[in-house]
Amino acid sequence: MFAVKPMNWRNIAQISKDIYWVGVRDWDRRLFDALIPLPKGTTYNSYFVRGSKKKALIDTVNPGFEIEWEQKIQKIADPADIDYVIMNHAEPDHAGSIPHIMQLNNKAMLITSAKGAKMAQTFYKVPENRIKAVADNETLDLGGKTLRFIEAPMLHWPETMFTYLVENKVLFSCDFFGSHIAQGLYDDEVEDLIVWAQRYFGEIMMPFRINAQKALEKIKPLELETIAPSHGPIHRNPKRILEAYQKWSAGETRKKAIIVYVSMWNSTAKMIQPIADVLTSEGIEVAKHNLANADIADLAKDLVDARAIILGAPTVLAGAHPLAVYATYLVKALRPSAKYAVALSSYGWAGGAIKHIQEALGSTKITILDALEINGPPNEEHISRIVAMGKVLAEKIKEEK
Repeated sequence: MFAVKPMNWRNIAQISKDIYWVGVRDWDRRLFDALIPLPKGTTYNSYFVRGSKKKALIDTVNPGFEIEWEQKIQKIADPADIDYVIMNHAEPDHAGSIPHIMQLNNKAMLITSAKGAKMAQTFYKVPENRIKAVADNETLDLGGKTLRFIEAPMLHWPETMFTYLVENKVLFSCDFFGSHIAQGLYDDEVEDLIVWAQRYFGEIMMPFRINAQKALEKIKPLELETIAPSHGPIHRNPKRILEAYQKWSAGETRKKAIIVYVSMWNSTAKMIQPIADVLTSEGIEVAKHNLANADIADLAKDLVDARAIILGAPTVLAGAHPLAVYATYLVKALRPSAKYAVALSSYGWAGGAIKHIQEALGSTKITILDALEINGPPNEEHISRIVAMGKVLAEKIKEEK
């Protein structure tokens, strides 16, 4: 009897001549970094490049998907025949399967930045003699396929680099231009991709807007037919995502306010409602997030282009409610372009939330225009004050360019 070889049904995709997507889709993942919700999963994109002389893999996949990834590579080539593994970024969702491929293949060299070389040794125990550190704009010839390496530090780790395939005009941008969504191979197959891309930018790239601007300038001279990130769909219409990143990286905002609040006994919620209504009546776009059930990635998305933040928090033990403290920390960490803030708070037997919020935001560039802390639910006088605060805030938002 002859043994029947199992069918390799894994799906790969040719995205350009001699370039293949061999990544995996993680449909079921619902949390990233123990922080970011993934309502539609994510992908770990890996790419195979075949030159006339050499073969290369660009990025690997998240730990746990090594066998699926290996099977996809086998549809194109024997993994043992790969000459180079390119590590654009050392985070495990991109580099975590490096030990697997290096074990399958005893000749492949790991190509990465100088800082990446140290991380590869630390995180993945890659021997020094199997690592080649490349400099900014250094090239690697695969035979009719030229890889150019472009340093892109702090997008979002210090070792990050891009890989540009000159002949095919493809930029492998790792986290830059990415999105956390498992569906669709290409950008035009996901109707609301820009929304998902903005969520991703807010979560990961917004604190590094200056670095993003520098990276956009570095790639500006490149001819780009395709941008192939390491999460989410591949951009075969690069202009759309490039224009979006230009705006987001420059800190361009809209006539928009984001309301972030939590309410224990509905008193703070009753303070939030009139300011939301006033802003809306003044033509201001309002994005409202109740921290008791908010999607943090949606909150980050709305911070990308909002001009003002309204924080609502009751007092808990002489300070702001823990969820509000968490929100103020996120605002500080993500460094949005918002210029103005208003703080609203209610307390039962002792105040303190407003002072806590003011201290937390004191180190940011956000100006707290006004604040109101009351005992119990708001009365008519309090509502009148909040309405006035809303009108002043609306004028500031409209004046801001």
